[in-house]
Amino acid sequence: MNRYTNLLVAIDPDHEEQPALSRALDIARKSSAGVKLTLFLAIYDFSYEMTSMLSAEERQAMRSGVLRQREEWVASLVTAQDTQGVEVIPHVVWHNRPYESMIAQVFDSNHDLLVKATHEHDKLGSVIFTPTDWHLLRKCPCPVLLVKEHGWPENGKILTAVNVSSENETHIPLNDKLIDESNAMSKLLNAEVNLVNAYPATPVNVTIELPEFDPASYTDAVRGHHLLEMKALRQKHGIDEAQTYCQEGLPEDVIPAVAKQLDAELVILGTTGRVGLSAIFIGNTAEHTIDQLNCDVLAIKPDGYVSPLAPNLS
Repeated sequence: MNRYTNLLVAIDPDHEEQPALSRALDIARKSSAGVKLTLFLAIYDFSYEMTSMLSAEERQAMRSGVLRQREEWVASLVTAQDTQGVEVIPHVVWHNRPYESMIAQVFDSNHDLLVKATHEHDKLGSVIFTPTDWHLLRKCPCPVLLVKEHGWPENGKILTAVNVSSENETHIPLNDKLIDESNAMSKLLNAEVNLVNAYPATPVNVTIELPEFDPASYTDAVRGHHLLEMKALRQKHGIDEAQTYCQEGLPEDVIPAVAKQLDAELVILGTTGRVGLSAIFIGNTAEHTIDQLNCDVLAIKPDGYVSPLAPNLS
């Protein structure tokens, strides 16, 4: 059964080409179940709020006119695609924070996947202005599929990033969830599931401060531990040893390197935020990794994740 049947597709207002829409239609066509796509566009023009010469009613009328124009444009995107057999609903809203409006829509309509095109962010700009993609990774309650230009060929490769370190027990159920998602996508795409895990290198300061420290033995012990844990994980899920990669280095370096080696069409990784009301942070591994990948990324939250933008139902 397809996990994703109610997709929210983020429309890029600045381009005619819409990779997110194309990818969402790929999913819909490959699915054995009926799939609904909501094409979502948030627009905002500050000048409409600051025009003091117009009354509130006139400003609202102008906003409504702009919304209608953009709705017509989104509808034209649909007619340019082959959407036969797929339910497609355009939805345009007036909102000055696109990521907040997207997440509100996810909650309102119980979307099970958010699909958005992405690109490499300017490094300096990323520090000053947090990209919408990163807000979605941190705060969106449903899985987020970030689409790049890489195609989805038949008999392709899916790379799933797992963490087999025993230091954090939350990684155990998340690893299982990531592999379950990978198997579901594998059936949808007719693709091979591969696992990758990165383990840390020997800290340089330890070898300097402790002359008697044997870095080779330490590295062998760490590698051995991770290999054993990876073996247990792959055997648990019936994955061949040839489809598992356990390499020394930082995840944001190892994952893109293995993805490039495999020419993977999709990388699946977890965004491990804190569970409960404090679930507003994720490690920056996902963010650093995404910019170095030239393929799609599916980001999965752990069970129990609560978005900081969840509606207050009290």
